[in-house]
Amino acid sequence: MKLRQETGLTFDDVLLVPKRSAIRSRSEVDTSTELVRGLRLAVPILSANMDTVTEANMAIVMAQVGGFGIIHRFMTVERQAEEVRKVKRSESYVVENPVVIHPDETIKTAREKMVAENVGGLVVVEDGGRLVGMLTSRDVLLAPEGEASVASVMTDRDHLVVASAEAGIEPARLKLHEHRIEKLPLVDRENRVVGLITASDIVKVQKHPYATKDEKGRLRVGVAVGTRPEDEDRAQACLEQGADVLVIDIAHGHADHAMEMVRRLKMRFPGTPLIAGNVATAPGVRDLAEAGADAVKVGVGAGSICITRIVTGFGIPQLTAIDECVQEARRFGIPVIADGGIRTSGDITKALAVGASTVMLGSLLAGTDESPGVSVIRGGQRIKVVRGMASLSANVDRQRLSQEAELNAEDWEKVVPEGVEAAVPYRGSVVDILYQLVGGLRSGMSYAGARTLPELWENAEFIRITPAGQRESGPHDVSLL
Repeated sequence: MKLRQETGLTFDDVLLVPKRSAIRSRSEVDTSTELVRGLRLAVPILSANMDTVTEANMAIVMAQVGGFGIIHRFMTVERQAEEVRKVKRSESYVVENPVVIHPDETIKTAREKMVAENVGGLVVVEDGGRLVGMLTSRDVLLAPEGEASVASVMTDRDHLVVASAEAGIEPARLKLHEHRIEKLPLVDRENRVVGLITASDIVKVQKHPYATKDEKGRLRVGVAVGTRPEDEDRAQACLEQGADVLVIDIAHGHADHAMEMVRRLKMRFPGTPLIAGNVATAPGVRDLAEAGADAVKVGVGAGSICITRIVTGFGIPQLTAIDECVQEARRFGIPVIADGGIRTSGDITKALAVGASTVMLGSLLAGTDESPGVSVIRGGQRIKVVRGMASLSANVDRQRLSQEAELNAEDWEKVVPEGVEAAVPYRGSVVDILYQLVGGLRSGMSYAGARTLPELWENAEFIRITPAGQRESGPHDVSLL
């Protein structure tokens, strides 16, 4: 029998030792970090690729506040690619492929297209893409004849304000303001539509100065894929819609098929950053890094809705796992993502202090407005459902999706779940949750005298505590109101 001599530690087993600090305000703290080489985040938080956590709505808000969302893979390829498209179209400096309509189409068709595409206006073009007008929601809102043509209610080309394809953001803003318009079509010398700048997109740029964006001003987003051969096509479809990062995410990432998938994806998409996991040991990090991973996700059995350690007997307490994996990851110059076990902003500070570059949150974000699913009332309280992606229902849904058929009772009995389904309290907007979590992180970094995450890594000192110390850390000897 081989038995490690050290004791595995998790977040509640330790505290960070306060250090001398010259930081007067937590606003002096810079929480920016690197997700993968060349992709920086203002906020070191990722939303988990779980079907009760991250789809387009969550990914949009995560990127707007400076974090990052990873869209789960437990849906059809077409739908996952569509979720990516929603994120990439939600805002940009220039809408490169604006939604268009032919002048001979009906007002009814225009209304349906606006709803389907979630846009407030359509660019009206003739064959060949030549601009002939603009149609806004105001033009069709009260139009009595749904079968009338778009041409009958649009603003025609002679009355439009347009700009050249080379128009920058500031000149566009001035032109939009000068003419009191909301949409500015961009055309080439032949009057062909090449883009669209909207007032709402410029406002979003000003409202979210730290947003995680690509070079075109579009919000960044990642997608999860599995290790089956067909997942290469899933990756391809999502990348075609603009996905920025691929994440190979399976329960046991230190497996031959995971490393083989890393190699295949890096060969097929060499310019796309690739995150792999989950692992909990230095050899796991080493093998994924040597296969080509640009970052590694760490955590086996630490999640609040994961029962892998109970079902299989395997795992490493999360703080020890992060520490071991970070030391190996630094040999390869790649970041570590701490995934699982985080319940408070203090846990985020500890995970980053031990060396992680970012943290991934699941259950903490599952009860928000932006998470998939609807809230319901149970016992007089509003709740939302969260489930582990290895839970019974998730396993069944995954098999149903892959087989495109309903499973019978015998199939259900063959499932061995490693996760559970649970209710979490409704928490409102994820923006409010992130504000509290990042605020706690900033305060934590100030206690370490650290203005940046690298300084936190350098200054952090941990001390083990007893169960009595754990009790002392929370409210005690009082009646809570």
